[in-house]
Formats: sequence, structure tokens, C-alpha cells
Amino acid sequence: MQFFDSHCHFDFIEFNADRPALWQACNAQGITHLLMPGVTPDQWQTAAQLCEQYAGLFYAAGIHPYWIERQSWFQADKADLLDSATREKIAALIQDEFVISVNESAVHCVAVGECGLDKMISTSLELQKQLLVVHIDVANQLQKPLIVHCVRAHNELITLLKKTKVNCGGVIHAFSGSYEVAQQYVDLGFYLGIGGTITYERAHKTRAAVAKIPLDFLVLETDAPDMPLQGKQGQRNSPDYIPQVAQVLADLRGVAVHEIAAVTCSNAMRLFHCG
Repeated sequence: MQFFDSHCHFDFIEFNADRPALWQACNAQGITHLLMPGVTPDQWQTAAQLCEQYAGLFYAAGIHPYWIERQSWFQADKADLLDSATREKIAALIQDEFVISVNESAVHCVAVGECGLDKMISTSLELQKQLLVVHIDVANQLQKPLIVHCVRAHNELITLLKKTKVNCGGVIHAFSGSYEVAQQYVDLGFYLGIGGTITYERAHKTRAAVAKIPLDFLVLETDAPDMPLQGKQGQRNSPDYIPQVAQVLADLRGVAVHEIAAVTCSNAMRLFHCG
């Protein structure tokens, strides 16, 4: 079996002590591909360096809404939204990451994000929407997929995505919601990132949704070191738990785990154009 962890912060310091051994353990289980989402420009460099060191690693370039106001160059206008210079800088930073003459690791940069809407952070939702639109515009210009973060903002996100078309689709990272919400994202051209949430028996709506949505629209992820599986609360989440997520998804759907592995891996490879 072959697995693709489509969203893992493998570049974070939580993995500094055992990263080589962990990736070897992942490979031994058939986890051959892993994508590190972008959260800040400084972090992209670390992710790019790891892609050069370990076969099968890829990354994305984006600014997580939690971090935008913490950038030294961040400027807001009188309405407390992104000023024009800041919007232009964000777009230029992301675009440059895909240019081989600027970034020698550009071949490993396969998506824009993670970006999105999060009602659990202090950054205003209007500023977050504006930041998301910048990411969408860049993704469309580059013809790259988008990695989207959404926390308690499905209605707002779906409304925005209906108004601002995403040309090359993407992933709704860490999907948690009903079948009806899931179907709306699928109709908009997105895959659903399925991770540790489905291992919790109390996640009735999400478990029911992933059991029903066609497998052709699902990809696996861990979001490690965050989002631990049921029974592992308080522990570091890890990419080598992907087979456990796959087994739960297989059980919910009543199919063999090798089918889950094959289809979700193929989905991720097709979306991110990496094989």
C-alpha cells in the first residue's frame, strides 16, 4: 500500500529530534509522499530545505491567517484591512516561491496555502477574507491548487468561494462538517482533507459525511504535530499514523484499507501533480 499525507507540518520543531528516523518509519509503512503547508514566508525556507533532503516531500507557499498580523512588513489601512502595498507583497512573495531562478527548490512547491478563515483567532474575519482572496488570485495566476483552512466558518467560506472562483481546485484541510457542507465543497471543485477527526466516535456528522462522499474526492492527512487521533490526546501527532486514519475511513465505508490507500494517494498525486 502507498499513502500520501497531504497536510503535515513535518518542518516544525516538534520533529527536529527524530525526523530522519520518523521518515524512514513512514516509508516502511508505505507513506511515500508528504506535503508541508506554508504558514509564514520564513517557514517556507525550512520546508524547501527538507524537500531537498528527503525524497517524497513537497511543500506549499502561503500565509496562515493567524500569522499575517505578526509579519514585520504587515500594514493595515484606515479600515484595518490589508493596504495595497501589503497585498502586493504577499502576492509577490508567494509567486517568487514558484520561480526556479528565485527559489532553487521551486520544483517541490506544488500548491498555494495554507490560507483560509478561522473564527477562533483575533484577526478580523474581513481581513482574513481579503487575505484569502489574495491567495486565490495568486493560485489562479499560477494555475496551482489551494490548501484551505476553515474553523467554524463554513458558511462564510462557501459564500466567498462561490463569488471568487478557484480555477485549479484544492483541499479543504481537516474537514469537519456535515454531508451537505461536504457536498458543497465538492461541487466547488475541492477535495476534502480527512484526518484524525474521524477517529473520534463523537464526530457523528463528519463520520457520516466521509462515509457517503465519493472516495474520488477525499485525501488523507494528519496535520501533525497537531490533531492527535482518539486515544492519543496530549501526544504529538505523527505522519506515520496515516494508515490508522485510512483504516478508520475504510471501516466507515465498509471497504478494504488498500482501496482507501490507493484512491486517496492517487487523488493527492493528481491534485498536486507529483508522482
